Parts: sequence; C-alpha cells; structure tokens
Amino acid sequence: MTVQNQLAPEAATLLISEFFQQSAGQWLSERRYYTLPAGTTKEVVSHLSIRFLPQGSSELIHLAQLHQLAADQVLTCGAEVEWVSEDSVSKRSQSQGVTLFGALGTVLYRDRGFATPKPVTAGFSFTHPQTLCLRTEYNGSVFEEELKLIGSRYRTRQTIISYAGEQKMIGQYLEKRLA
Repeated sequence: MTVQNQLAPEAATLLISEFFQQSAGQWLSERRYYTLPAGTTKEVVSHLSIRFLPQGSSELIHLAQLHQLAADQVLTCGAEVEWVSEDSVSKRSQSQGVTLFGALGTVLYRDRGFATPKPVTAGFSFTHPQTLCLRTEYNGSVFEEELKLIGSRYRTRQTIISYAGEQKMIGQYLEKRLA
C-alpha cells in the first residue's frame, strides 16, 4: 500500500479538502482485524461522526499548537472524527473518543495516533481523487492506510500495521453513511 507522495502542495490541499468534505456525516463502520501471523480475528462495529473543519477553525488552531507549528504554518482544512465502538460478538464497549485531523501540504497532523495518545503526523497521497493513502510511523511501528470513497454512501478502509519490518495486523472496514 505504500504510495509515492508526488502531489504538488496545491493539488494536495484541494484533494484532501474535498475528501474531508465528502466524508462529513454519520457513518456505521464494520471492522475486522486480523492478527498476524496467528490469524485470529476480532470484529468491531463503530458509529462515526465526521465533521469538516475549515481553515482557521478553533480545532485546527489548537491542533497546530499541539504540533508547535510556527504562526505562518496554517492548517488548510481538517476533520473531527468522533467514534463509539463495540465488539460485534460480545457487544461490549471497546472504545470511544474524538480525534482531530488537519492538513498542511502533504502532511496530515493528528492530535493522537492509533496506538498513542500523543500527536502524530502522516504523509498522505491520492492514487485517485476518491482514494486517500496515509503512512504514519512512530515507536517502531508503521501504519499504512487506504480510505476509499465509493459513491456518496460507502467508504472502505484497509490498515496494515507493521512493527520492526514485520506485518502484525490487518484491519478491513466497510463504512455505510447513515446521514
């Protein structure tokens, strides 16, 4: 899933803004995680609420401060994602929270990572205007993710998590727009 990041900053800004705007709304996310090499699976259902954040919003200003960006480094757009997740089989609560995303050039700033509460960054690119690819690295782990908008009602996602050069987990998601 590694994609070379060859977007001009202006093209990246336009594509990420359109992607975030098209993703805004309420979603039902059905996920399956495969732990490697054992192959054990876990199924999770999440309710997502995604809100587009325009340049200058208080959330993006806060995110820029978390990343200690200079005053002239203004995040061009972003998204706020709120989620509530439960195990599909046991119906036990898994997690809930809010994550902020903000874009500048071909870098996506986040207030937290998948496996850390600390701010992280990801390089992003597009293989197609509807397909966002992310690569995030921290603490020896690499997270490669592809998010694909399918029409206006569906999204797919795939995440591959590697540690020390070895793939450890694959997450596959089907997301259906509720509103």
